[in-house]
Amino acid sequence: MAAADASSLPPSAITCRAAVAWGPGQPLVMEEVEVAPPGPMEIRVKVVSTSVCRSDVTAWQSKAQLDLFPRVFGHEASGVVESVGEGVTEFQVGDHVLTVFIGECKSCKHCVSGKSNMCQKLGLERKGVMHSDQKTRFSVKGKPVYHYCAVSSFSEYTVVHSGCAVKVGLTVPMDRVCLLSCGVSAGLGAVWNVANVSKGSSVAIFGLGTVGLSVAQGAKLRGASKIIGVDTNPEKQEKGKSFGVTDFINPDELSEPVQQVIKRITDGGVDYSFECVGDSGVVSTALQSCSDGWGVTVTLGLPKGKLEVSTHYAFLLSGRTLKGSMFGGWKPKSDLPSLVDKYAAKEIQVDGLVTHDIPFNEINKALELMLENKCLRCVIHMPR
Repeated sequence: MAAADASSLPPSAITCRAAVAWGPGQPLVMEEVEVAPPGPMEIRVKVVSTSVCRSDVTAWQSKAQLDLFPRVFGHEASGVVESVGEGVTEFQVGDHVLTVFIGECKSCKHCVSGKSNMCQKLGLERKGVMHSDQKTRFSVKGKPVYHYCAVSSFSEYTVVHSGCAVKVGLTVPMDRVCLLSCGVSAGLGAVWNVANVSKGSSVAIFGLGTVGLSVAQGAKLRGASKIIGVDTNPEKQEKGKSFGVTDFINPDELSEPVQQVIKRITDGGVDYSFECVGDSGVVSTALQSCSDGWGVTVTLGLPKGKLEVSTHYAFLLSGRTLKGSMFGGWKPKSDLPSLVDKYAAKEIQVDGLVTHDIPFNEINKALELMLENKCLRCVIHMPR
């Protein structure tokens, strides 16, 4: 009997390197991990580039889920499909993809509503496992290693649900387009989808990191007339200008609350404000910076400390609106391809948000830069 064609055999487990976190805030350790084959409706991806997002750092430092260590973080990534699981027809080996931290099943109540991107089957995964069977696909010497957001891109190979990946063209630069799988898309979508910023309006942005600068870019493209950037880092002033910021405020240099300054220079408050810091106290400040009657505040940041938002009821009674935004309201599989096309056509800026390119074996340097606020996005390059 002739030997079976190797390409027809089901995928088997592989061994590769991953940057494993063994405890909160502990330096990542390069480990030989076993990556299981993709299960039904899953794909295994050879990661090409992954960028470090602030939420990776926040979760890595957090002691709220000690039982989810050891863990492989990372979620903002691009890669190549290495193998596909049973039932997968959308992807083939060799396809270039973006991973996404929320999926789109296209069949649940939210996916078919036309009102939400909060997929009920492939939503934000918080238990460190895969959506399908609540198990991990990583192990070290037989010990389970937990996932992050069902992506875990700080590994040379990872397994994701096919609903949590988006195919991209073969000519798109993988080491830059990876930013569209989280930060840049989140900022643009908050402006275009969630707030629906109008031409000639005024905008205040709290926090000029990757997300905040993407908010500024989105507001500029929508024709906002005044875009106020608020940040305690004076170096963000010049960077902000290149993304559309017209006015810069450093709260540390003020003798009065920043919301009072914003209300004074905008004749009563901005039309839209965006909280991109990840601080529940800043949410209240952003809300107070809005105009009575129609002001809209959108919060995008992942809180690092206090999770509850508190504000005086009068700010809501006077007509202000507070909204949350997850991934900018984009449905990843339906909407992300259009953003990739805009990037390819140079209609949106992405490259200018990358401040450092770092090899995989120096990934801890990227975490240090983020903690020291010395970077926007560090792109981690995997070995070829």
